[in-house]
Amino acid sequence: MSGIFSAAAWQKVWIYRATFLHGLATTVETAVLAILLALIIGIVLGLFATGQNRLLKAIARVYVEFVQNTPVMLQLCFLYYALAFSGNSIGIIPTGIVELGIYHGAYMAEVIRAGIEAIPKGQSEAARSQGFGYFGEMYYIILPQSIKIILPPMVNQVVNLIKNTSCLYIIGGTDLISLTYSFVTGATTGGAYGPAYLVSGVLFFVICFPLSKLASTWEARLKQRDQRVIVAGRGSTDQGRGMENA
Repeated sequence: MSGIFSAAAWQKVWIYRATFLHGLATTVETAVLAILLALIIGIVLGLFATGQNRLLKAIARVYVEFVQNTPVMLQLCFLYYALAFSGNSIGIIPTGIVELGIYHGAYMAEVIRAGIEAIPKGQSEAARSQGFGYFGEMYYIILPQSIKIILPPMVNQVVNLIKNTSCLYIIGGTDLISLTYSFVTGATTGGAYGPAYLVSGVLFFVICFPLSKLASTWEARLKQRDQRVIVAGRGSTDQGRGMENA
């Protein structure tokens, strides 16, 4: 790591800064598309898991348990080589997008399931009494109330997904980590290990830290608001009791 203090190494990184910016752009693009896929999978499976159909609930449970209990890197390698050997390769980046979407979709599903189940069952009963079907109940009644519960952990999953784009290195992607490795091992650019990996770390930090901070701040504010509501509710109850006693 002594290369961190090498002026020549830092100069080399600066000269080839476009390589790191290209890797960052690919990482962000991959993450955005994978997040959209993960959200779709998460919403579908979250609804399956909280519905009344036993078969759909079983499908959601099996998917979540299998995906969460196997390494994302193993899943990525299996998907990439399975498609390649079958003659249906879709490319490294698209494979990464699909796999990250599949993997984090399982976690998104659990976040959405937990958010839906946190809403009192009386809300569902009231919706059904008003003639709402399942999807109408979810769209108009349950999901709008569960958003405040779902969003903070969902942002954390977005952060994890961004960091997991580094797994594309194993199949030779053009993401930030892959290009950094190519840079430090290149015939003309090799050797600047410390500065190169430090720059990559800083770039990941610049993206992930604000999102992590947003999630923690958001969650803290929601807890404070809920606490204020509880206190206000107790105050009105005590006031009502006081008037009755008077």
